[in-house]
Amino acid sequence: MQIQVNTDDNIEGREALEVHVQSEISSGLSRFSEHITRVEVHLSDENAGKSGNADKRCLIEARPSGQQPVSVTNQAPSVEEALHGAVRKLKNLLETKFGQLHDHKGAASIRDANL
Repeated sequence: MQIQVNTDDNIEGREALEVHVQSEISSGLSRFSEHITRVEVHLSDENAGKSGNADKRCLIEARPSGQQPVSVTNQAPSVEEALHGAVRKLKNLLETKFGQLHDHKGAASIRDANL
């Protein structure tokens, strides 16, 4: 799983932040690492340095193998909270998405059966 981190000019500590983001994504989405080819993270400050509630935004786009990309966004007062919330949302979305592919009406899909 390749992880790409993008920040706008108003986000500080890019190198350390990039390492932290990659670690958070790797650990949060480790269960899906075989099924995801690439994850793009976009961090931005919506108010460009002005104070305000929920002005930090994290958008995460995941590209599952052989499927359309999925994305989530989260806004929070800090970059850390925005990232954590977006990872949680993406994890829930992927659990639902991959669960639907493997389960059909509460039972295992015949696509998964070893015939």
